[in-house]
Amino acid sequence: MKESLKEGLARTDRYEIDKARTVNFVGDDCAVYSTPSLIYDMEVTSRNLLLEHLDAGEDSVGTRVEMDHTGATLLGMWVEITSTITEVKGRMVSYEFTARDALENVARGKHTRFIVDTEQTAARLKSKAAKATS
Repeated sequence: MKESLKEGLARTDRYEIDKARTVNFVGDDCAVYSTPSLIYDMEVTSRNLLLEHLDAGEDSVGTRVEMDHTGATLLGMWVEITSTITEVKGRMVSYEFTARDALENVARGKHTRFIVDTEQTAARLKSKAAKATS
């Protein structure tokens, strides 16, 4: 990882809420952004922030999510997710994040990612896959 990886770095990404990101428990005309989609989009934003500060052959995996999903965002709206690095402890990177749509804050929480060597991780996963199929 590069020396530029520090607390306080932040990134904001905007996501259009399309049908694939929604659930419609109360009918098609009330489809809203699903919590699993919000978590996925937050992980993408957090990972993309981290990628700017990693060396070749490094990436990251998510290890923890703590979230309050406090507002509903309708199909066709957008959400902006801001992820801010709060701590860098070795290969462990902690974030706080917020999400808001055009009208209100819709989520907040914490996230942790671990920086990995991609070749070592691939070897470990292939070994596990071989054991699983034996």
